[in-house]
Amino acid sequence: MVDNVSPSATVSAEPVDASLVSYTHIIYALHSLAVLIGLTSTVTIIGSFIFGLPSIIAVIMNYARQSDARGTFLESHFRWQIRTFWFALLWVIVTLAVSLPLMLVVVGFFTLGIGFVLLGLWVIYRIIRGWLALRDHQPVNP
Repeated sequence: MVDNVSPSATVSAEPVDASLVSYTHIIYALHSLAVLIGLTSTVTIIGSFIFGLPSIIAVIMNYARQSDARGTFLESHFRWQIRTFWFALLWVIVTLAVSLPLMLVVVGFFTLGIGFVLLGLWVIYRIIRGWLALRDHQPVNP
């Protein structure tokens, strides 16, 4: 009989501390709070996510306990959360670098708006996908 389970789909046999799972839920909640603040205020989703206190605290929490998650399915969640934050910041910088010069010919206002909306949707997607995988005690596969 052939086993059809791919190596990336298997979950590590390392025991997972329940408090670390709760800790990871709190990190997703902090990122979600930053998105909610962006949705309900004059700040954009991406602006609140990158520069808001909840997400900054969440990233610090990620780095503080990242070594505790090594060898468990939570390692992928910590990596997912950290990369979401830093790639969002990178794409904000790229969007600004492209849009600011184009504002001289008005097109930049549109590229900036569209870029920030798309980045906001991408952040929401990453938070939802990661949190659902955590709920199911599964790693996040990129």
